[in-house]
Amino acid sequence: MWKEENNQLKQSFQFKNFVEAFTFMTQVAFVAEKMNHHPNWSNVYNKVDIILFTHDANNCITEKDLILSEEISSIFQKFK
Repeated sequence: MWKEENNQLKQSFQFKNFVEAFTFMTQVAFVAEKMNHHPNWSNVYNKVDIILFTHDANNCITEKDLILSEEISSIFQKFK
């Protein structure tokens, strides 16, 4: 599901509408804050694009990114 490109993990998520997309982002925000590891993301209506990498590790993918990507994927499954 996640694509590794240029030392980053990338994924796009599509939802039924803006409310679902925003709900997803809110749930991800709580997990990210708890981990103290925050995604780069954008949202346009029902689409959320997420990029994960670790600033403190020379902008490379670390275990934190892998864990957060799994958590995000798990949250997304609830919307299917």
